[in-house]
Amino acid sequence: MRLGVISDTHGLLRPQVFELFREVDHILHGGDVGKWDVLVELETIAPVTAVYGNSDGLEIRAKLPQVAETELDGFQIVVTHGDQFGSPNPAKLQAAFPDAEIIVFGHSHRPLLELVGKTVTVMNPGGAGAPRFGIPPSVGILELEAGIPPRGRIVTLG
Repeated sequence: MRLGVISDTHGLLRPQVFELFREVDHILHGGDVGKWDVLVELETIAPVTAVYGNSDGLEIRAKLPQVAETELDGFQIVVTHGDQFGSPNPAKLQAAFPDAEIIVFGHSHRPLLELVGKTVTVMNPGGAGAPRFGIPPSVGILELEAGIPPRGRIVTLG
């Protein structure tokens, strides 16, 4: 199973995302969606699990949870924006969600792919919207296969 991982779109869905995600089976959005239309467009590619972020308005907060838990291909996955932890990092997230095997978050706009312990994969795909903090926009891809740790990569958007 292949997952497209995206966060911090802030209302901007870049055309490259459609190409990069064209073969994904599911999309995880780590919050700060910006406009509901972003999720509608992502749904044309694959089913979406999304959460709201600290910049999202009342319309999006009314429709999305702060934390989403799902199981895909036998992996326990948590998606959260992470702002509730101040400056989210893999150790804080793993402590907050001890049963998760994969944790996806956003907020910092800094891409991160890290293994915590031997079993927990933590990914921040970076910000996919307008560049912030001098960091180029990016998304993530996670490949799941039962019995082996998830394989992931960060892809910079041009």
